[in-house]
Amino acid sequence: MHHDLLIRRATVLDGKGSEPLVADVAIQGDRISAIGELGEHTADELVEAHGLVLTPGFIDVHTHDDTNVIRTPEMLPKLSQGVTTVIVGNCGISASPVQLRDEVPDPMNLLGDVDDFAYPSFAHYAEAVDQAQPAVNVAALIGHTSLRSQVMDDFMRPASDDEVASMRSALAQALADGALGLSTGLAYRNAFHAPDSEVLPLAEAVASAGGIYTTHLRDEFAGQADAMDEAFATAGKAGAPLVISHLKCAGAGNWGQAPRALKQLEEASRQQRVHCDCYPYTAGSSTLDLGQVTDEIAITITWSKPHPEQARRALKAIAADWGLSLMDAARRLQPAGAVYHNMSEDDMRQVLTHPLAMVGSDGLPNDPHPHPRLWGAFPRVLAHYSRDLELMPLPEAVRKMTGLSAATFGLEDRGEIRQGAFADLVLFDLDALEDTATFDTPISPAAGIVRVVVNGVTSYIDGVAREARAGRMLRRTQRLSATPQTHPGNSLRNQGNDS
Repeated sequence: MHHDLLIRRATVLDGKGSEPLVADVAIQGDRISAIGELGEHTADELVEAHGLVLTPGFIDVHTHDDTNVIRTPEMLPKLSQGVTTVIVGNCGISASPVQLRDEVPDPMNLLGDVDDFAYPSFAHYAEAVDQAQPAVNVAALIGHTSLRSQVMDDFMRPASDDEVASMRSALAQALADGALGLSTGLAYRNAFHAPDSEVLPLAEAVASAGGIYTTHLRDEFAGQADAMDEAFATAGKAGAPLVISHLKCAGAGNWGQAPRALKQLEEASRQQRVHCDCYPYTAGSSTLDLGQVTDEIAITITWSKPHPEQARRALKAIAADWGLSLMDAARRLQPAGAVYHNMSEDDMRQVLTHPLAMVGSDGLPNDPHPHPRLWGAFPRVLAHYSRDLELMPLPEAVRKMTGLSAATFGLEDRGEIRQGAFADLVLFDLDALEDTATFDTPISPAAGIVRVVVNGVTSYIDGVAREARAGRMLRRTQRLSATPQTHPGNSLRNQGNDS
């Protein structure tokens, strides 16, 4: 039998957590056409992969790449670390359905400037992604704060009944057009005043469409336990699957709380479909939030609109230079971005290795000095935490970034190496694999990534991106139950291309 591409003698990890298997993997078109000992098979392109590891393409379940997949479709920060699918629209902020005339509300400004919000409907956004044809696949959530921005002139209050109805109508249309579901960022000031009575009708619309609800908790610090209970209750009442975004125990006073948080997650999972995602670092990054300004942790400014010269400097040093308190210095810097070293390593490791946790980078591609997770999250899990520290077996680490992610978000025929699945694949040298991005030099591609295949097309090889981009806009088209006994989440197909 003849194929387009044949990868011989790779150590295959299937994405389901199975033990490694040395096998040949053949690709025809955009699908895996055969697996096994394919000695008699031929191909247009043959890759000898003895000693290399072949896995499904990594699925980054937590990104803010909404506008970047259109403006910078090469998507090198993700492609270079083996990511073949990104889920955008997290933390309550999405590029659609949004049109803006004035300044971009915080934290929507993480996605770009006013001109970047040019998609009054999800259908407009999806069409723009189709036309850009990024190097990676794209699936999208609809952000609650983005919905608020279209119907409210004051974020510091709950939405009225009419405003909730308008948001629900816009969300329902986006879901009908193929959006994954809803995300909230209730910790941010422009969503904090939204009570459950505002969020629940939106989560109900998601559930009725077979979608998924993800949330940046209202409180990741001392009030985390209550915030988790709120998320479980909202999703439970609505009947929607839930993902807690970047689960962490933030703030020095909250360190050591991972066992409690994970116990809550486990107890909820017995009643409803719940998961979380996690990035493998002890520092977070977002806009400069006055609520997180403290002298208990190190805070580094990554950008400042009024004071760009202060980027890459410690907030404490800036405050000292100006003769101001940390809080007053932070106010003078706003709007700005920051890295917060606010987690403990032990807590992060416990979340990362938990069976219900997926890997998501939470990278900020528009930050001029980004957190290193943008370029290094996935190799860091595999090389540092699995290979070097042996915190979890390699098959389990791969499952957390492939099969579990696809199943949770309903990415049909992705996240696994099996005959008939889409040929999204990563070939890497485990011994050479390394996340080279650091806080000092964050823009740095991973070492050891040999080849990345997206929908059957070799898109990155030996450190170089190829011109051919084969990513697709993935639209949700099937509705499945959200009960724990069934397949988690919704089901996605790439409309117009899948059979």
